[in-house]
Amino acid sequence: MGRLRACFRLRRLLETRPPPSSPSPARVPKLSARTSPFSSAVAVAAAAPHDARDSGLGSSAYWAWIRAAAEAAPAPAPPQEEEEEGLSRYIPVKAYFLSTSIDLKSMQAEHFSDVVPQSTRSLNYIALRYSEFPPEIMDIGVRDNRFCYRYVVVFQYGSAVLFNIADHEAEHYLDMIRNHASGWLPEMRKDDYAVVEKPSLTTWMKGGLDYIALKSVDTDGIRIISSVLGQSIALDHYIRQVDDMVEEFTEINRVMEKTGDFTMKRKKLFQLVGKANSNLADVIIRLGLFDRSEIAWKNANYAQILEYLREEYELNQRFGSLDFKLKFVEHNIHFLQEVLQNRRSDLLEWGVIILLTIEIVISLYEIIKDSSMMS
Repeated sequence: MGRLRACFRLRRLLETRPPPSSPSPARVPKLSARTSPFSSAVAVAAAAPHDARDSGLGSSAYWAWIRAAAEAAPAPAPPQEEEEEGLSRYIPVKAYFLSTSIDLKSMQAEHFSDVVPQSTRSLNYIALRYSEFPPEIMDIGVRDNRFCYRYVVVFQYGSAVLFNIADHEAEHYLDMIRNHASGWLPEMRKDDYAVVEKPSLTTWMKGGLDYIALKSVDTDGIRIISSVLGQSIALDHYIRQVDDMVEEFTEINRVMEKTGDFTMKRKKLFQLVGKANSNLADVIIRLGLFDRSEIAWKNANYAQILEYLREEYELNQRFGSLDFKLKFVEHNIHFLQEVLQNRRSDLLEWGVIILLTIEIVISLYEIIKDSSMMS
């Protein structure tokens, strides 16, 4: 809303200024009441003189012109203020699962100036904030500039959630995260969502299809939304891994049904045991799927958002399905372990029998040899 108000001030100033004798600069395009606030930067840039704009967005003359115009613009009329209050902000959200681990300490040290101070004692994520505009435009006195920023929330278990970042810009931030990631996945998973900030809402929040509407959005709200989206996209990865194990055991059971035997090696079975156990531990411990949120604990509004999103993404139901599949895998592992153990016992028994047989044969040979010598 603040950036939109700045655009209105610039337009009013330009409309009241007398036309210059030299070629006139491009006029600010007329903005309707429904113009997206994220397009305000384009409108401001279009209003700048060509000679300043041609020298590049980083030109001091360009930003000095914007600063002077914004400071000299008259205050908007009350009816327009009321019209602005009915506007909504659309904030695109993208969740990614890049790797199995991200070094938050090294990332925080490299980007310490962009780190948003923590409001809780949680150590499994960091939130980074980047200005959508250069510092010059952020200092012109815009009252509400929260979403002049892009937010990146990175989780230790490998998820990253991006706010207010377009598709063509996301790869830059993902490359920044990959520099601190380990255990890269062959295929990165992605999920799209959206947050709509609507001050005219009569309730604190309202859910919709692939979006959530909030009366107000702040950094704690971003943290709550990120926690659920990050857990959800990571849970998809672990569910797929468990599905692969279920399919593998299903194929083994089909072969056993036809042949009455199976050919899995002991090493392969132990690898499956380790994979099943590590998946369960990652979901419960690293993802913190059932950990209490301090932000939601302190504020009922955030608790409402958390509960709604967990229900929307069916985290409890999906974990229940994952747990059921892991129990199926565990049952098959125990069965195959017993079969392999029985095979090992049978092998040892046959070894003992063969050794006894050899010993008996040797004893008989010595007896026969001694008898022939005595005779």
